[in-house]
Amino acid sequence: MRRLFPIAFCVALAPAGVQAADVLVFAASSLKTALDDISAEFAEATGYSATVSFAGSSALARQIQLGAPADVFLSANVAWMDALDADGLVEPGTRRDLLGNTLALIAADPQAETVTLDPGLDLAALLGEGRLAMALVEAVPAGIYGRTALESLGVWTTISARVAQTDNVRAALALVSSGEAPLGVVYTTDALADTSVAIVSTFPPDSHPPITYPVAAMTGRATSAVRAYLDFLGGAAAREVFTRQGFRVLDDTGG
Repeated sequence: MRRLFPIAFCVALAPAGVQAADVLVFAASSLKTALDDISAEFAEATGYSATVSFAGSSALARQIQLGAPADVFLSANVAWMDALDADGLVEPGTRRDLLGNTLALIAADPQAETVTLDPGLDLAALLGEGRLAMALVEAVPAGIYGRTALESLGVWTTISARVAQTDNVRAALALVSSGEAPLGVVYTTDALADTSVAIVSTFPPDSHPPITYPVAAMTGRATSAVRAYLDFLGGAAAREVFTRQGFRVLDDTGG
């Protein structure tokens, strides 16, 4: 059962104007570019409006656990959706794995040379006097995936003290894009959304668990507008946007 909190608390969790929207979506920050486009197309196609609140998946899941009025949750990993499911906060029959992604090492220098991500990589030397930008490595999916990948390659212990952690992956991207950090670990889709950074390598798929984005309606909130939004996410228009942004669209079986 959801715990009740003052209305002002719940409203503060969502962007201005959210009460007028037909669908309130809580979505991982890495989806911003794609979902901004999709929300506009959804409104034009259906007449329903969707407002999306972006943050790290962990922060969004905790807000929902505290009673935030999200209709739909789109997480950057299955663990946080599992947590909501275990709490009885996921509407039965609405959950599915929607997208896949890859992980990239990016550089602030657009002309940076590519590197090979293997156990012989001297990442500390590449950083120079700078720091490695990552989302929170204990809580945010992008940070968790990144730390796991670096551990798998035997690199983590050499650079762990030099990681600049941020609340979400787009904030890590911004540190690199602004030149405040020379290198960062983000999703490939984030890197493709910012032409001021260079992808210098992508992490081997077997260096971290599969990056999967599940989506679901929250318990008691599967209105006709919400179901239309979930259907739209699986349709051709959304698929084109996701693919253009570099995501891998999964079918109903996760393939």
